[in-house]
Amino acid sequence: MKRQLLGRTGSVLPGALLGLLAGAGPVWAATGPTTAAIAADTVWTVVAAVLVMFMQAGFAFLEAGLTRAKNAGHIAVKNLVIYSISSLVFWAVGFAICFGTGNSIIGTSGWGLDVADKDINTVFGSLSFSDVPLAAKYLFEVVFCAVSLAIVWGGMAERTKFSVYIIFGVIFSAVIYPVVGHWIWGGGWLSTLGMQDFAGSTVVHLQGAAAAFAGALLLGPRIGKYARDGKSNAIPGHNIPFVVLGTLILWLGWFGFNPGSTLMATTPSVGYFAYIAMTTNLAAAAGALAAMFTAWRVLGAPDMSMVANGAIAALVAITASCAFVDPWASVVIGAMAGMIAVLGVLLIDKLHIDDPVGAVSVHGMAGIWGTLSNGLFATPDRVKLLAVGSPGLFYGGGIHQLVVQAEGVSAAFAYVFLTSLAVFYVLKVTIGIRVSAHDEIEGLDITEHKMWGYPEMFSPSFASGDPVGQIATGARKEGISGTPVARPAP
Repeated sequence: MKRQLLGRTGSVLPGALLGLLAGAGPVWAATGPTTAAIAADTVWTVVAAVLVMFMQAGFAFLEAGLTRAKNAGHIAVKNLVIYSISSLVFWAVGFAICFGTGNSIIGTSGWGLDVADKDINTVFGSLSFSDVPLAAKYLFEVVFCAVSLAIVWGGMAERTKFSVYIIFGVIFSAVIYPVVGHWIWGGGWLSTLGMQDFAGSTVVHLQGAAAAFAGALLLGPRIGKYARDGKSNAIPGHNIPFVVLGTLILWLGWFGFNPGSTLMATTPSVGYFAYIAMTTNLAAAAGALAAMFTAWRVLGAPDMSMVANGAIAALVAITASCAFVDPWASVVIGAMAGMIAVLGVLLIDKLHIDDPVGAVSVHGMAGIWGTLSNGLFATPDRVKLLAVGSPGLFYGGGIHQLVVQAEGVSAAFAYVFLTSLAVFYVLKVTIGIRVSAHDEIEGLDITEHKMWGYPEMFSPSFASGDPVGQIATGARKEGISGTPVARPAP
């Protein structure tokens, strides 16, 4: 179960600390948190939600940078649209299925956040550990759903119809993401088993990767990616600085993603969110460096995109265990994830599955590793504090927690992969999920949106008399080789 943590018993917070957090008076009365404590918790939760929402900008820069210039605008606006879809659909349907009181499979109460005359903690019992308002809980949870949905499209970039983003986004936000969320975070059957996934290595990242994997299989590779003899052709992204900027934005956002999952700042275990921020940062740093050295060894150079993906993979991996493990373990988890990112990208490419941004390896493989790592590194004291599951194998807990983690990973992947495969297949045989070869070669900016993300590169009005036919020819060349088109000086 998620964030069932930092129990409501214990020592009273020092008044001085409240002065920093909320402004006055003792935070805890004999019966629970005071109004000031709840206010401070709410501020922290909303700030954390804003940080996670800003991760959409990180995904936009990262994905645009790793793909070609002719598709950059298409990718950027996609992130804006899917965030909007998630916000509405998760409010209307998804939040109730994910966190509403129901059965072991789905929640069945609180549609549209409507609690009527009932107690909020009765309608959304799985979130009763935090006293922040329902609006703050919704805001924090919806940005997680949007992150998971954003992951899907990285693996399907540069050849997917824009309409597919919209239709699948509605279905994913309504009945795919929330179901697994309920199993693990909403009091469902995996929660009952004691599965540990503090902030979503499985709930958020593996779900997104599983859907991306299903979509990539049905879509097939981009034109020119694999030769007839089976050779893989590199299709480099157009802007590595964008990739690095996107990675840094995502890293920043993760300080809301993981520490914010406490949904509180002033409990008797005050400051635990700072510890979670520390383990998160250590893992990311270790992952970036491990990926750099792995790429240096395997590819002969410290590939810049691999360094970025190594940091993100480490952040994905530590997401499940950030609150459960010692600092040294977070470094190990992050370093392993960085290596997995590099080797996973190479493996997926060898299997001729075209994943332009490495979503399956970075979010899927690293998410699996991160979730399983709880079964190895979860410490007894933190398991007791969080009241979820058992200690890991290396701390005397045996293999029980590792088995539970493996069961959760398997169930989540199977459900999301098969459901997404079915949805994408229905879309494929009805409206189609892939753009035409002509549109793919010309670029999705102009064919799907009737404008260029970089008009100075492609538009005749910026080309100093360059004829439209020559521009189209250049775009076709870029579409096949991935080589940026040289434009005449204006």
